[in-house]
Amino acid sequence: MAHVLMLCSSTDGHTRKICERLGTALQRCGHAVSLAMIEQAVVPAPIGHALVVVGARIRYGRTDPRVIVYARRHADALNAMPSAYFSVNIVARKPGRDRPDSNPYVRKFLRSVPWRPRCTEVFAGKLDYPRYGVCDRLIIRFIMWLTGGPTAPGTVVEFTDWRRVDAFGDALAAALAAKA
Repeated sequence: MAHVLMLCSSTDGHTRKICERLGTALQRCGHAVSLAMIEQAVVPAPIGHALVVVGARIRYGRTDPRVIVYARRHADALNAMPSAYFSVNIVARKPGRDRPDSNPYVRKFLRSVPWRPRCTEVFAGKLDYPRYGVCDRLIIRFIMWLTGGPTAPGTVVEFTDWRRVDAFGDALAAALAAKA
């Protein structure tokens, strides 16, 4: 049994939902999974884990700065072990922006840190206007208008391809099996 650290940055809970789905896939394979939110006062270090998976939300075009700090602080340890990174963003709903090598936020993140995860992925997120506050709703609607996305104020759309999430979970489990 391998010990997996799943580190998550989530504003509205969707990235956490993806982390939990990945964690369930790893647990089904017999691995112990610890989920830690980046917002916690003390975020666990990678040492002592067989695999570290970092899931980061994008909000207003930015990766949570705490994820960047973590990746920089622990780059040496993360580079020396199996590690994975995934981004959750609405841009990934578009063909041509739905792969790690073509998603601008994944590329920008990887350019900004010395960590080189062995596995990377990107998932389209969820749009939930009724859940957002007035300011967030206006800003996100404007961004959607600029990018050709849905703008109706009552729109709730989950763009996530859960088969890809499951396939990523399978790839992580296979990486652990290959290490054993």
